[in-house]
Amino acid sequence: MTSISSPLIAPSILAADFARLGEEVAAIEKAGADWIHLDVMDGHFVPNISFGPAIIKALRPHSKLPFDVHLMIEPVDPYLEAFASAGADHITVHAEAGPHLHRSLQAIRALGIKAGVSLCPATPPEALSEVLDMTDLILVMSVNPGFGGQKFLHSQTRKIKTLRDMIQSSGRSIRLAVDGGIDPETAPLAIAAGADVLIAGSAVYGREDYAAAIRALRNSN
Repeated sequence: MTSISSPLIAPSILAADFARLGEEVAAIEKAGADWIHLDVMDGHFVPNISFGPAIIKALRPHSKLPFDVHLMIEPVDPYLEAFASAGADHITVHAEAGPHLHRSLQAIRALGIKAGVSLCPATPPEALSEVLDMTDLILVMSVNPGFGGQKFLHSQTRKIKTLRDMIQSSGRSIRLAVDGGIDPETAPLAIAAGADVLIAGSAVYGREDYAAAIRALRNSN
């Protein structure tokens, strides 16, 4: 597998100081982040609750970077328009969160934004074989979703490799992201497997120097 020369870095605000979210979003843009990753959790699909479209709308004026919104919620379709209106540039839904993934992706694209699909660790890559033509972003969860600070599941590198092969065979330009336990030690494994977007929470927001943390991830391969 050919490694990605310069992955995009998308810090997750889940690890930020929630009392200073506007400043935290502006700070990582200044530090060199490529995207802002926003983890939305409902306490139902995953065992945690984070924030909703009102917070994303409030944060939108604080950064010009793409807002990469990861919906860990069920059901998802009734809320797509609200997140798009709040300022999402990409909306990623879980393949496991509803019975009609193709319909969800159609709905996201109809809102004029990029459509992504996320896979939990137990979900095989083949679950996306029938929706690659509707997908702009694939997100591999390298932890069980719901909480930050978990350790990287090395078993997911096989899935990343398989998905990279599927993307190349499709002939489409699809971003392949990895989220969960990403730091300067695990980032090279994800990149070597084929990831071109790294999502990191504590590996950025847990450091005093955000710019140095982002550079460490970007140069880790």
